[in-house]
Amino acid sequence: MLAGISSCKKYLNVVPDNVATLDNAFKLRVEAEKFLFTCYSYMPKNGDGWYNPAMAGADEIWYPQTDQTTWHAAFRIAQGQQNVSTPLFDEWAGLRKGGNGNTRFDYQKMWAGIRDCNTFIENMSDLTKVPDISSSERERWISEVQFLKAYYHFHMLRMYGPIPLIDQNIPIDAPLENTTVKRMPVDSCVNYIAALLDKSITNLPDRIVNQNTEMGRATKSIVLALKARLLVMAASPLFNGNPDYAGFRDRDGVALFNATYVPAKWERARDAAWAAIQSAESNGAVLYTYQNDVYKLSAETKTQLNIRNAVTQRWNTEHIWGNSQMYFPNESLCMPPMERGSNTDRWALSGLWAPPIKIAKLFYTKNGVPIEEDKTLSFTNYEQLRTATPAEAYQIEPGFVTARLNFDREPRFYADLGFDGGIWYMRDGNSTGSDINTFYVKAKNGEKAGFGHFTNWSETGYFVKKLVSWESTTAGNAAPVWRSYPWPEMRLADLYLLYAEALNEAQPASAQAIVYIDKVRQRAGLKGVAESWSTYSSNPAKYTSQDGLRRIIHRERAIELAFEGQRFWDLRRWKEAAEELNKDITGWTITGKVAETYYKERTVFSQQFNTPRDYFWPIGNFDTRRNPKLVENPGW
Repeated sequence: MLAGISSCKKYLNVVPDNVATLDNAFKLRVEAEKFLFTCYSYMPKNGDGWYNPAMAGADEIWYPQTDQTTWHAAFRIAQGQQNVSTPLFDEWAGLRKGGNGNTRFDYQKMWAGIRDCNTFIENMSDLTKVPDISSSERERWISEVQFLKAYYHFHMLRMYGPIPLIDQNIPIDAPLENTTVKRMPVDSCVNYIAALLDKSITNLPDRIVNQNTEMGRATKSIVLALKARLLVMAASPLFNGNPDYAGFRDRDGVALFNATYVPAKWERARDAAWAAIQSAESNGAVLYTYQNDVYKLSAETKTQLNIRNAVTQRWNTEHIWGNSQMYFPNESLCMPPMERGSNTDRWALSGLWAPPIKIAKLFYTKNGVPIEEDKTLSFTNYEQLRTATPAEAYQIEPGFVTARLNFDREPRFYADLGFDGGIWYMRDGNSTGSDINTFYVKAKNGEKAGFGHFTNWSETGYFVKKLVSWESTTAGNAAPVWRSYPWPEMRLADLYLLYAEALNEAQPASAQAIVYIDKVRQRAGLKGVAESWSTYSSNPAKYTSQDGLRRIIHRERAIELAFEGQRFWDLRRWKEAAEELNKDITGWTITGKVAETYYKERTVFSQQFNTPRDYFWPIGNFDTRRNPKLVENPGW
């Protein structure tokens, strides 16, 4: 880890004897800037399902039971196949391999990234180097790389728990006994990362001014948002007084987890989230709403676009942090072929990403409460067939017969999910000025979006609509033209819900927490928490207790941030993965050709989550055997 060759070798100048030297990288501004961008290049590709274990590693997205089960590393984690001999998504060793042992992708290496960050900071802090740079730009670049260094440590902490803190690079020629590192206690890791973020913020801009060339680079709002996410994680049950790790110690007997719950950690998280919100809003961040309606769309469709475009609209007002190095590339895996002239090529439009029925059930009813709590709408027999009426035309094709589960649901259900008989609105489907007769999903066996292609189909009968830009061009027989977008690492809605969560934990049943939940719900077309639960829930006082409001916040995050890779980490930090990831993955009977046989729930897979083992990645045998100071995570 420490002796690895720096990735900066890919651009360093070559001196006359053909030997690349590190000194050359800091002789001129133009070369130092290349090194700066190399430090950015380690940013995880969180918007790509093939690179981000959180997208397919939990229970939100399932794949057909074909060769995906043997080589998709994230999907293997979802199936309980993580292991200590050849860890999947092996960030610690800097290797990420497919299930068959072959390297599939050129993944980033976090320890190498931290090493390059240290190299950059050390050299740029030497005022004798890079003489043609202004002092303000030098200070900004150093702050940017301090932020990246903090982020890479946070990334590893979230995956592995206690980690080594690499504040300075160990020289390549250091004695062997000085090259081995040990894991530091979780609280020390959190405090180190938070302090590094505090240090980095000083010389960063409030906002990006040069939007043509600098979008995605660090700002004060991004730093504060990451600090909020870090401290909310640190205050959560996985890290704060977790008895499962009370006996977890290093080789010297030092406890790596504090087994005593510390309420003040939630106060610290609350204050960090509030500071992040203030910074974001003062620099123009607001929840996205669809504007400039040249198509004269219905209110229902506008609400759906409010929800979808909050993720897919490039650099919109809600994106606090967009990853300009990661444009979402998986739209073809989300969108299936459809009726009314849409592309029929199953390679171009595969609809492979399949949300299970449990995720479809997660969304609220149209009254804004869970389907199991709504006292005015019954979902007990959710397989029951029902015919869509013209009044439901903005959600389901009129006259179409589909399951009870697909009726009377909140706008986010219809904005996020595609399903048999559902409307899938795309801008290029609007040829008549009407926004209801556009694309229809037909997902029964033998139909365009149904079972039948030898590898591409939805295993559950549901599709991920949320991540497909409505501005992509998918109609006709030509290949689709995807309007990709920078992946939103942090949205304002996420920050609002983090703040509400920290408020409720620090100040039980906080009225202010409900205010920020309601901001997110209002944009989603729902009434506020108090009105919805008081009027429609069989548990009308739920929001008035700390535990009840906690469950509301957890579900609100699961719905609002569905398919964005947050549920994977949320279930872990809340210590709810042991419950949720031991439930069956189910879907409709996709081999059915008519409604009566298709709308029967079937078990696709029985998940298994081993607690406490599966809450953290294994470091792996390779590294624990070569470094005697490292201890493996419990259970591995």
